[in-house]
Amino acid sequence: MTAAEPDPRAAYYARLETENLAPLWEVLGKLLARTPITRAVPVLWRYEDVRPFILEAGDLISAQEAERRVLILENPALKGESQAVDTLYAGLQLILPGEVAPAHRHTPSALRFIVEGAGAYTAVDGEKTVMAEGDFVITPSWGWHDHGHEGDGPMVWLDGLDLPIVRFLATTFAENYPDERFPANAPPGATRARYGNVMKPVGDAHDRPTSPIFSYPYAATREALAGLQTSRDADPVCGFKMAYLNPLDGGPAMPTMSTYMQLLPAGFRGAATRATDHAVYSVVEGHGRVAFDDGPSLDWGPKDHFVVPGWARHRFEAEADAVLFSFSDRVVQEKLGLWREERGDS
Repeated sequence: MTAAEPDPRAAYYARLETENLAPLWEVLGKLLARTPITRAVPVLWRYEDVRPFILEAGDLISAQEAERRVLILENPALKGESQAVDTLYAGLQLILPGEVAPAHRHTPSALRFIVEGAGAYTAVDGEKTVMAEGDFVITPSWGWHDHGHEGDGPMVWLDGLDLPIVRFLATTFAENYPDERFPANAPPGATRARYGNVMKPVGDAHDRPTSPIFSYPYAATREALAGLQTSRDADPVCGFKMAYLNPLDGGPAMPTMSTYMQLLPAGFRGAATRATDHAVYSVVEGHGRVAFDDGPSLDWGPKDHFVVPGWARHRFEAEADAVLFSFSDRVVQEKLGLWREERGDS
């Protein structure tokens, strides 16, 4: 073929486009990569830097006007996509004394992890739970929920949603309740009384894949971690790590997001690891760092947030006892037979 002759392959590709066709061989290496292609990068949000912006939002827009007054934790490699990592949304929500964030519901599942303050509540399908720092609260898919603050001082929590997954499946629905609050129909603590003692009422029908216990207080979680610490040696990768469970079936508390609390004991120097799930972390207690093979270390302290992208080799370190909450898409990957982990430097 001379320079003047047309390229038959290019001409062929052009004709394919007219029929909405494309050659697989041109993209096969990207579609079936030898290792996972993760767009998100490791990033740390220091609470001391972020908190002034959160409080300023409280001066600029009301909770009712905003519907949810949240600053998105946006990964710098995913600008404009409202994602902390490839598959998960995260944001920090503010509610001030006397405010109500009006009732709504949506198909994405949501979690709340309380970062700062006391006296605010979340009501899920008519049952209220008052929240404190370190508590983990679930809003199940299509569950009515509103938030309010009956205490003093600002209240901030981490919102985690499977929104990117639901959006990818094109199954996002949302609805506002006609009134500010969904009607109360159960006393606070009703679900914990029914399901929180490794028992359930005979004849009860809970038809959601989400745990019927939607509030997991930090005091009980911290006690469980302390008990684990006295009963076994630390795992070389993650220290003492526990998963939140659904008491009805022993599975994950949420169908699309795995949720964990872990304790890194004083002087912990973790072994290297990488896994395919994408994770978001909130620091509850202590200081430490997460070191990445292909990037800088992230030094974190109380109330800081950071992400570990899927398949990024990393290791944890802690000077004194440190406690971390995290959520990831591991449960989805495990259900699909996709989750994989490598421990060690190989």
